[in-house]
Amino acid sequence: MTKNYFPEYGNWARKQPGVLNMNEKQVEEAIKFAKSHENKLSINNMQMFTRTASETKEPYDEVLGPIKERGEMTGLIIKDGYIVAEWGDIHRVDMTFSVTKTYLSTVVGLAYDKGLIPDLNDNVYKYISTPDEHFWNEHNKKITWDHLLRQTSEWKGVLWGKPDWADRPPENMPFDQLDKQAYMNPGTKYKYNDVRVNLLALLATNLWRNPLPKILKENVMDPIGASNTWKWHGYDNSWIVLDDQNIQSVSGGGHWGGGMFINALDHARFGYLFLRNGEWDMNEIISQDWINMASSPSKINKSYGFMNWFLNSNTEGTAKKIPSAPSTAVYFSGLGSNIIYIDWENDLVVVVRWIDSDYLPGFIDLILKSLK
Repeated sequence: MTKNYFPEYGNWARKQPGVLNMNEKQVEEAIKFAKSHENKLSINNMQMFTRTASETKEPYDEVLGPIKERGEMTGLIIKDGYIVAEWGDIHRVDMTFSVTKTYLSTVVGLAYDKGLIPDLNDNVYKYISTPDEHFWNEHNKKITWDHLLRQTSEWKGVLWGKPDWADRPPENMPFDQLDKQAYMNPGTKYKYNDVRVNLLALLATNLWRNPLPKILKENVMDPIGASNTWKWHGYDNSWIVLDDQNIQSVSGGGHWGGGMFINALDHARFGYLFLRNGEWDMNEIISQDWINMASSPSKINKSYGFMNWFLNSNTEGTAKKIPSAPSTAVYFSGLGSNIIYIDWENDLVVVVRWIDSDYLPGFIDLILKSLK
């Protein structure tokens, strides 16, 4: 069996698509398709950060963390471990929005592998050494690590000045009524909610007793040969004191600024780590056990695993998001769109930034058609 190739720091070998049995013209057609369906909404400025509450339909919409203008349409196609195509500036550091959530869930996975979390069904409040304002009521005390990872926690409260109901509130509900809405029992309702994601980041920081960017760098990014250009930001008001250290609790996305600022090439290394089942050049970075759990659907949302693992499964009648892709394929997705696509059956990783999300299936379909 041929040993898998792992790129060293500062270098990643390229091969022509034809060498790896890909049709070069069809690969070019896929890239052309992606470029022709670029998301134009925020190419000149981050419009989502300049809209008013009436336009976003969200209260408490003030920006708390750093933001930056996005770059050009960018992407990479990696087949059998080798870069076969690239376009745009793959070294440019950009916001990645909710793909940050996958980096966050991975840091939680490291804690699980290390034994800091023996059971993901444990109630998270039990891991807090002192009484905590975020788990003062019986409702929140029912929340487990699994609930937070799957975005089914229904946590209620305020974090960094943002009430949980400030993110994606129900349509047609007056702002002054949002704090009176009913909450479901934890584990019974899926809701994509960045306030609750940021709560998981805070809990993970307390668990590690260190900044999460430090944990990610030492345990994942340095071992896989990522650059030193990425930064994981929090908010101006998300500083805490742990063991006499001032530590910033990072955000799990760019909803109010912050999150992971990273280049496409480092995204590709991160995706390639999971394509190789958590191993990098004979070293286990994250366990296969964790990957199996992260890529498993919840009972509430069959197309979502742990943050931010989007599943292509069509189990129990759930339609595949990318019809031509294997049901085992997954992708990490963030606003823009920022995409890391992982396909074990075809030994493929694809990174694409700033594609209109409606055209992602068509783009991946063209790549798969190029495989001979």
